[in-house]
Amino acid sequence: MGKSNVHIGEEIHNELERQGRSVSWLAEQLGCNRTNIYNIFMRDNINTLLLMKTSLALKKDFFALYSRAFANKSAK
Repeated sequence: MGKSNVHIGEEIHNELERQGRSVSWLAEQLGCNRTNIYNIFMRDNINTLLLMKTSLALKKDFFALYSRAFANKSAK
């Protein structure tokens, strides 16, 4: 099965910028350091627990991106 075409790191970075929040703020919310956040931005996938924590911190359902990608691929 192919990739989902969702680059979750870019999506998280874009949402953080859209909200006008800093990398330091997100690091504090997730209980990690800034370097880890920059590493997340580079990833095309992350584990579900981290995705849940990030979704809660930014109040955005990042899982929905995968649901839409799934729906699009399964409809073909």
